[in-house]
Amino acid sequence: MPSTLPDADAPEPVSRRQLPPGIAPGPDGRPERRQATDAEARALASGLRLRILRLALDQPLTNREIAETLGLNPATVLHHVRTLVDTGFLEALEARRGRRGAREIPYRSTGKSWYVHTPVGSTPLLEAFLSELAAVPPEQHDMVRLGLRLPREELEEFRSRLDALIQEFHDRPRDPEAEPWSLFVALHPDTSRPRPRD
Repeated sequence: MPSTLPDADAPEPVSRRQLPPGIAPGPDGRPERRQATDAEARALASGLRLRILRLALDQPLTNREIAETLGLNPATVLHHVRTLVDTGFLEALEARRGRRGAREIPYRSTGKSWYVHTPVGSTPLLEAFLSELAAVPPEQHDMVRLGLRLPREELEEFRSRLDALIQEFHDRPRDPEAEPWSLFVALHPDTSRPRPRD
């Protein structure tokens, strides 16, 4: 799979924008994925922070706007926003005047989480996924669960083709007028069925 955080933060292709902070181009000019630093891994080890990255993916949002969307206290959200800014996953844009003339800073996802591997478990991803899914009417869920038995070479082919498909759609230009969709993919050993005997 392309990353342990494949759906967190995937903006328009790098060819149409600057590289995210801390991400270097590879020999082919495309960004290279790398291991997350300890600080980056800690920043991404939160379902709430992953949701913030998703919220600020297509349009910059202020701390107040993020807090209102999530139904949380702005002071609580600000701690998470600052953590994401400090680690380069969010960028602060030029301040603007908000309601009642208050100075507010909008934040935008940088796309960096797509390019870092993190050793954190799946819990933050699942938390973010389940929170977002809970807000979608059941008739709009398109889900499938599949049990496979694949020899090693076919499993590698499956992973490679799935990775290529996801990367292809990640790299396509984003249409700001199009309807937003979310994809969650998990491939894991199936512990509910007996393994073949040697």
